[in-house]
This record gives sequence, C-alpha cells and structure tokens, in this order.
Amino acid sequence: MSDGSRTTPAGAGAEDDPLRLDLHLCFDLQNASRAFGDVYRRVLRDTGLTYPQYLVMITLWEHEELPVKRISQLLRLDSGTLSPLLKRMELAGLLTRTRSAADERSVIVRPTAAGSALREKAKGVPAQIHAAAGLSPQEASALQRALRKLAASLDTSLDASGPRP
Repeated sequence: MSDGSRTTPAGAGAEDDPLRLDLHLCFDLQNASRAFGDVYRRVLRDTGLTYPQYLVMITLWEHEELPVKRISQLLRLDSGTLSPLLKRMELAGLLTRTRSAADERSVIVRPTAAGSALREKAKGVPAQIHAAAGLSPQEASALQRALRKLAASLDTSLDASGPRP
C-alpha cells in the first residue's frame, strides 16, 4: 500500500530522475487537452455539438465544402474516426456527403441549411473558451505558436524516421 510519497529507484535522486511524471511534457499536454474537452462539453451544450463535431462544422463554415480527405488532413483525423462522425452528423441533418462528379473516389462534404444556421449559435464559443483558459490574447497567441512549432517538429521527426505505422 502506498502512502502517496514519491519513490525513486535505488541510486536515483528525485531531482535527476528523467522518468518523473511532472517532467513529461506529453502529460501536461494531455491534461490541458482533457481540461479543454471538459470546458468545450459545457460550452457546446447549447449547440448540441460534440467537440469533434464542432471542429468539423467550423472547418465547413470556413470553407463551405471540402472533400473528406481534406477534412481528415485539416483535423488530423483518420478515416476510421472521421467517417462515422460524418455519418452521424449527416443523419442529424448538419451536413451532406456526395460523391464528386469529377472524381467518384472523392466525397464532398457541405453544411446543410441547419448546419449553416448553427454557426450563429456557435459564435460565442471562442470567447467563452478564451475566458475559461485565463490567458491574455498575447499569451494565447504565444501558446498557439509554440504548439504549432511543437507539432511541426514532431511531424518532422516522424518523417525523418521513416514510414508511419
């Protein structure tokens, strides 16, 4: 039974143990992501959208129509995750999926009138999220730049190490 105190392997000081949880950037990112998810669930309640659905809708509101492949790239979602999500959103009347006349392998996604109308309800979401995050606009912008740099570095690292799994 643990008393909650921190233990380290024999010979390793707590200060120089690279396997301490509080030294893992990935853990802090995961915790921040989960906290964002919790706030988004509360803020999006009035829209009826889940966070992944919200991301799809803001992508469609920005671009009007997109091939599924492009949505997948923009949101970094694989087709096994995105396809069922789009199907549920289509059944809910938020978007349509149609085969491209130019390339039958491509499926084009467009918001429906109901999906477009939802944009008005969602306009306040970013301000509520920014307020909940407790960051100044400058801090939020700096954090976004740092996260984008981190993602680009990790992608470059993956590209350099060969094919992805």
